[in-house]
Order: sequence, then structure tokens, then C-alpha cells
Amino acid sequence: MLTQTTIQNGTSLRPARFSAPALLLFGETIELMGASMSFGRNAEVYGEDEPADYLYKVVSGTVRTYKVLADGRRQIGAFYMPGDIFGLESSDQHTFSAEAVTESKVLVIKRSTIAALAERDIDVARQLWILTGRELRRVQDHILLLIKTAQERVAAFLLEMAERLPAGDRVELPMSRQDIADYLGLTIETVSRTFTHLENTAAIGLPSSRGIVLRNRNALGRLNG
Repeated sequence: MLTQTTIQNGTSLRPARFSAPALLLFGETIELMGASMSFGRNAEVYGEDEPADYLYKVVSGTVRTYKVLADGRRQIGAFYMPGDIFGLESSDQHTFSAEAVTESKVLVIKRSTIAALAERDIDVARQLWILTGRELRRVQDHILLLIKTAQERVAAFLLEMAERLPAGDRVELPMSRQDIADYLGLTIETVSRTFTHLENTAAIGLPSSRGIVLRNRNALGRLNG
């Protein structure tokens, strides 16, 4: 595992510099205590079934978590963008692998350090609980997304990206259409056809392969239910 190897080979964790009142945001804890690591495009952050010894916060770039199914298909579980925290597990092993979609910078902190801090600091414990709840909600939302029609899935995805990558009505997607297909449980051909259909109905514009212009958010919202 690249993360563990790098840390074990000498990357040190910065000492905590907590001030009163206690931290209000869980992400600040990782910023104060985490070690910064860089990952190239498609580089592995951690692998499925590897020890879940660390938590991660995206500083720049985008990270995907995924699982390779028994038939060889890849199912992407989530995309994590700047400010997002990932690697939170209910067991001692990772259930998904994680890779950098683009060149990414990630802060890494030992899980045991966070757990020990949460035992002493009620605010950190509360933020950890909130983060756990949000991650559970994300998993539930993704499950519900996968039972929708192709148009509904793509519309929901575009609206989600527009919210997470706020830049007006134009969204520059960091992930490929294959990534989108693997996240939505569709084929890349279906994703491409759906994009074309949404463009033909003036719901979106496609100025480039990864550039999306949301021309009619209401229409996308109706498709999303």
C-alpha cells in the first residue's frame, strides 16, 4: 500500500496545535495533524481488504473509491473532491479500493490518533459521528440512485456535480465518462447516448468531452424526481 509505505519510510505527522474552544469542524483536525501526500493520476491510495489504518482528506484533485466485481466489472462507490474526507470504515479493513482520478494532494492521519482524540474531546467525537452519518447517507443515496432509469441517474449525477463543483451553469467534470458509467451502474454507451439526448432536448450543452453546461436545471430536476 503506497500510503502506509510512504509514512513508514519517514513521512512524519505534524503535532496537534489545538486552541480553545475545541475544533468545530472535523476536517480541521486532519489539517492540523495530517501528513500531506501527493498521488499521480490513477495512483492507488489504498486497496480493498487492506488495513484501514488511516483517514484521508482531499486537498486538491479528485479521488474515487471502487470495487471490482466477480465478473470483472468495476463499481465506483464515490467521488471525493477537495474538502471531502474518505477512508472511514466500520471494520478494520477497507471494503473498497481508492485511486486518484487526477493528480491529487491528500492529507493523511492515523485512525488511532483520531480515535484517541475523540475519546478526550467531545467536539471531535461529535464531528466524527456527523461524518459517519453523512457517509452512511451517501451510501444510501447511491443505492437509491442505482434503481432509477438511465436518464434519471445521469440527471441526478449532473445536478450533484453542479452542487459540489460550483461554477455557475458550467461544470468541468474531473472524471471520464467511463468513470461516470461505473458510478451510475451503466455502460459508457448508455451514458453517451443519454448525454446526447439531454443535449438534444436543450437540458444541457456539451462544449467539450468533460465540459457540461446546465441549460435547464428544472428539466434535470424533474428527471431526478
